[in-house]
Amino acid sequence: MSPLGDLLVVGLGNPGSRYAGTRHNVGTDTVELLASRGDSRLREDSKVSARCADVRAGDERLHLAVPMTYMNESGRAVSQLLRRHELLDWSRLVVVHDELDLEPGVVKVKLAGGLAGHNGLRDITKHLGTQDYARVRIGVGKPPGGADNGRSWVLSKLSGAAREEMGVAIVRAAEAVEAIAADGVDAAMQQFNAKG
Repeated sequence: MSPLGDLLVVGLGNPGSRYAGTRHNVGTDTVELLASRGDSRLREDSKVSARCADVRAGDERLHLAVPMTYMNESGRAVSQLLRRHELLDWSRLVVVHDELDLEPGVVKVKLAGGLAGHNGLRDITKHLGTQDYARVRIGVGKPPGGADNGRSWVLSKLSGAAREEMGVAIVRAAEAVEAIAADGVDAAMQQFNAKG
């Protein structure tokens, strides 16, 4: 095992084909990409209410998970996963999620801090009793027409140029997770937050 220890990476989204390819599911898409990069795929595990896979990224072991719950109930799966993997350091929990406050396609790494009105993060924080976990934030931009359109914006399917742009962001988000695994959150923040 590496000196940093294993990483638990949770990609947020909603289950089912209705939500596949939406802005709200870019966290799920990132974790699925990490699984395929590790020559694996996510498999359903009802004991932790998630689809899971263990892969290696360089010398690091990544426990990948996508909750099978809806976004606003993500905390149940995350708390079950934490009990299973016995993480002792909050920075070794990485939540990958969409972020309205970032321009579309921008990827940033963050440790602790506010929830930016994200229902998945809110539920995780409620279950864990802390906000001191790491996040990989994927910008989806503010909804046209204002905040009242936020729900329909994040739940709408991406197409054309927007889908291409988000595909690039998902690859970058996967690279950010791998950087956290290899070098820790602080180094990943320096690498990814300096751009865009």
